[in-house]
Amino acid sequence: MLEPGTPVPPLDLEDTAGRAVDLGGHAVLLYFVRSTTCPVCRRHVRDLAADAETLAADGVRVVIAVPEDRETAAAWRAKHDVPFPVVTGRHGTPHEAVGLGKAVFGALQRSGSVLVDADGVVRHAHSATLPTGSYDKPGIAAAVAALRTRA
Repeated sequence: MLEPGTPVPPLDLEDTAGRAVDLGGHAVLLYFVRSTTCPVCRRHVRDLAADAETLAADGVRVVIAVPEDRETAAAWRAKHDVPFPVVTGRHGTPHEAVGLGKAVFGALQRSGSVLVDADGVVRHAHSATLPTGSYDKPGIAAAVAALRTRA
């Protein structure tokens, strides 16, 4: 998993329309769902949606990363009316690119969040094997507040 204070590695991401996604130039909160079938992860995405205006006012763009293919991601985004860009990896999963490999003998996809500032530096990173522990709302809020004080 990425560490706060380190640069985010190059991420080869694409949105549900197949377009390359560039995260540079502004603060981005990447939320990595365990899978598009995970009800706990969907609840976390709904919570992020409820906070979307506040995050946007703080200059933070939210992007949801899924480990499945682009077609599955597009169907999930439409079915659940996800208001954020949903991305997949062009080569491998976005999860692998940030160190969120599978745990417990390769059976469980890890999930979590990464907040990257406009300069490409990780300001918050949190992960968990079980999705109930993957969404660190207080940690995200503190990292976003710290971004405000840097500005």
